[in-house]
Amino acid sequence: MLGILGVLVVVAILVLAARGFVGLPFMSDFMRTYSGETPLPDGTPVGIPAWVGWQHFFNVFLMVLIIRSGWQVRTEKRPTVFWTSRRPEARKISLALWFHQSLDLLWFVNGLIFVVLIFSTGQWLRIVPTSWAIIPNAISAAFQYATLQWPTEDGWVNYNSLQQLSYFATIFLAAPLAAITGIRMSALWPKKTTRLNRLYPVEWARAIHFPVMLYFVFFIVVHVTLVLATGALRNLNHMYASQDAINWVGFFIFVASLLVIIGAWIAARPIVLAPIARVFGKVGR
Repeated sequence: MLGILGVLVVVAILVLAARGFVGLPFMSDFMRTYSGETPLPDGTPVGIPAWVGWQHFFNVFLMVLIIRSGWQVRTEKRPTVFWTSRRPEARKISLALWFHQSLDLLWFVNGLIFVVLIFSTGQWLRIVPTSWAIIPNAISAAFQYATLQWPTEDGWVNYNSLQQLSYFATIFLAAPLAAITGIRMSALWPKKTTRLNRLYPVEWARAIHFPVMLYFVFFIVVHVTLVLATGALRNLNHMYASQDAINWVGFFIFVASLLVIIGAWIAARPIVLAPIARVFGKVGR
């Protein structure tokens, strides 16, 4: 209880400090000059199509299970169930690691499909910065969040600059880092390529992979919090119902998606995973 009160006191102090700073003359001028939103190029699509919503759900579904299985791999000291590929000279790995790597592969494929679709439909213009004006506008948006005077939300047409930068960084920086480091630590990496292993040591991959996972956890928590705090019904409709309206359709779809994710979280245990893993290899103790 004291810890929660301490956090609230710190947050209150930071909000007051941000409001005081924003109230300074030079910052007032800065905030008036930069609204927090960068104009999009001509021809940028308006709205969020249904396929983006489905991609978003698949991504969240896989990410939650990837984080769960990754944490299990990191903390599991004595695995009780193992999986072995049918390939020659395959090494035995824990069932949890097999599950984690299988999810990683599905997540990579889902992400690749998403990237192809956004560049073939023009949706990339909504999340890839095309002007240096995004930097001061992102700073302005950050101060608006810090003062609890939320930036104007119109994600159906244009994300604010801080959102755009965070989505760009997550999709085009954090996700590739997670994939590259994950492959280096996986059974798919060629073990006998001495020169390649020396150029890209597994220790580097381990040092990067875990912080990237923490970034994704932080992003998910902040993202969900802001979605719910800055107009939940409209934001959920954008992403889950592909409509710019204030009603309960997106909310109920969101709740249904949460139930699916919770069900998968509960089901992700050896009694369920072992029969699936046997299709692709040998399972034993």
